Amino acid sequence: MLGLLNRLREMRHLKVEGLMTIPPFFDDPERVRPYFRELRAIRDHAETMGFSLRELSMGMSHDFEVAVEEGATMVRVGTAIFGERKKEAA
Repeated sequence: MLGLLNRLREMRHLKVEGLMTIPPFFDDPERVRPYFRELRAIRDHAETMGFSLRELSMGMSHDFEVAVEEGATMVRVGTAIFGERKKEAA
């Protein structure tokens, strides 16, 4: 990840604002905590290298509380707002 950020730094017309992750789905939201914690650690390390990554986009309707506890600045909660998607008939 840090290698990619260094390459992106060379692209003057791009500005990376943050990082995003979508971990595997688990019924127990606590099981995603290590994924969120790792992304925050990557962001923190990148900031020591001079990157300014304000946004951490992580967490969805079923695990956003854990994501916020781990430093999320953006969450995706569409299902919580709009409900489950309708399944198409096979």
